[in-house]
Amino acid sequence: MKVLLPVIITISGSMSFLRWVSEKLSVESLRDLELFGEQTQASPLRKAHEDSRESLNPLPHRDTMGSFLPDSSAYELRNVIGRGLESLMTVNLAVYKPTGEYVAIRRIDLDSCANDMVSYLQGELRVSKLFHHPCILPYKSVFIAENELWVITPFMAYGSARDLIITHFTDGLNEQTIAYILLGVLRALEYIHQMGYVHRSVKASHILISADGQMFLSGLRSIFSLIRHGQRARVVHDFPQYSVKVLPWLSPEVLQQNLQGYDFRSDIYSLGITACELANGHVPFKDMPATQMLLEKLNGTVPCLLDTTTIPPEELSMKPSRSGADSGICEGPGAGGARHTNGEPSSSSGGNPYSRTFSSHFHAFVELCLQRDPEKRPSASSLIGHSFFKQIKRRPSEALPELLRPVSPISSLDSMQHQDSPTGLASLESDLSQLDVDDWDF
Repeated sequence: MKVLLPVIITISGSMSFLRWVSEKLSVESLRDLELFGEQTQASPLRKAHEDSRESLNPLPHRDTMGSFLPDSSAYELRNVIGRGLESLMTVNLAVYKPTGEYVAIRRIDLDSCANDMVSYLQGELRVSKLFHHPCILPYKSVFIAENELWVITPFMAYGSARDLIITHFTDGLNEQTIAYILLGVLRALEYIHQMGYVHRSVKASHILISADGQMFLSGLRSIFSLIRHGQRARVVHDFPQYSVKVLPWLSPEVLQQNLQGYDFRSDIYSLGITACELANGHVPFKDMPATQMLLEKLNGTVPCLLDTTTIPPEELSMKPSRSGADSGICEGPGAGGARHTNGEPSSSSGGNPYSRTFSSHFHAFVELCLQRDPEKRPSASSLIGHSFFKQIKRRPSEALPELLRPVSPISSLDSMQHQDSPTGLASLESDLSQLDVDDWDF
C-alpha cells in the first residue's frame, strides 16, 4: 500500500493546480521504479533501457542494488559532507548499522523537485539498476524516506582524483599512478559503450578511489543511450542537461551540435582531457569563456602533457605561472634536457614542476584520445591494449595506496573509537573538508 506524502495545497497565479498535480505525479513515478521493489508490470518509462537490454548481450547479473536495507532507520547519519543539485541535495556521511560500514547518503528533497529534475534523476537511477561492473560506482540501495529520495553508495576514503590534485599533487600525479587510474576508467567505458551508452561526463572529479585502492567511475547523471527501438543508433544529437560544469571536457562534436552528431568516441576525447588534468594538475580550457573554448576546439587546438618535450627550455627556466605553458595547450615540441621516466621532475629543474619528461607512450596515448576527427579516435577496448599500460605490473589495490603516499585514506572512519569526542569530530571534519564532495556526482 502506498502512502502519499502529506502536502498543503496552495493554489496561486504562479503555481496552478494542474502543474502541482503534474509534478506530484512525476515524483510518485519515482516510487514505481523497479529500484524500490518488485513490479508486476513493466513501466513505459523504462522502454529505452529495456531496448538496451534486448539489443545487447547482457553480462551475468550481480546484485549490488538492494544489498543494503531500504530503510532510513538502518542508517546513522553523521556529518554533512556536501550539497548540490541546485541545493536540492544534501550528502551525509553515515554508518550502515547492520555492518558498521561507512557510506555516503545522497538525500534529495523531492517536494522541491520540478518535473525536469525528477526525469533527470529517473534516468540516472534506471541506469544504475542496469549497470554492474567493478569499475563503476555501485548504488547499494535507493529508496524514498518521507519526502526525500535516499541514494546509498560506498564512501570513498581517498576522495576523487580531483581531490588528490587539489590537496596534495598540485602539479599533477606521476605517470604510473595515472596509468592505473586511466586503465580503470577505460574498463568502465568499455562496459558502458558495449551496453549502448555514452557517458558524457568523464573527468577527474568523477573518478573515485576507495580506502583499499579500488577505482570507480561515477557521474551517471549525464549518461545517454544510443539504443532506439532495440537497435543501436549511429550517432545522437542530445546535449547533456546541466552540463555547464563539464564543458572543458566535452568533445568538439558534442559542443558543436550539428547534424553529424556524436557517438561513444566523444568519451575518448574527454578521457584525453582528463589525462591532461591528472598529469598537469589543472584542466585545459578551464578559464576560457565558452565561446572561445568552442572556437579553440573546432580549430583543432590540442591540449598536451606539460614537460620538457612540450615546453621550450627558456620557459622552463622561468618561474611557473598560471599562464603560458600552464594553459595546457601546446605550441609544439621543445628541445630540452635529459629524459626522466614516469614524469619525475629533473634534479636540475630549478623549481619548475614541468622540468620532467613523460614517456613517449603517454604522449602518444593522449594524442590518440584528442584527435579532432572522432573517426581517428580508438575505442575504449582498443586503448586498453595501448603500450602506455605496459608499465602496470600489479593490481590497483596493491599499487595505488603505495603510489599515492604520503596521502592516506580518511582512516579515522575505521578507527574512531572516540567518535563523539570534540577532538575526534574536529579531526574527522578537517579531513572531510578537504574533499570536494559536491562535484563527485555519486
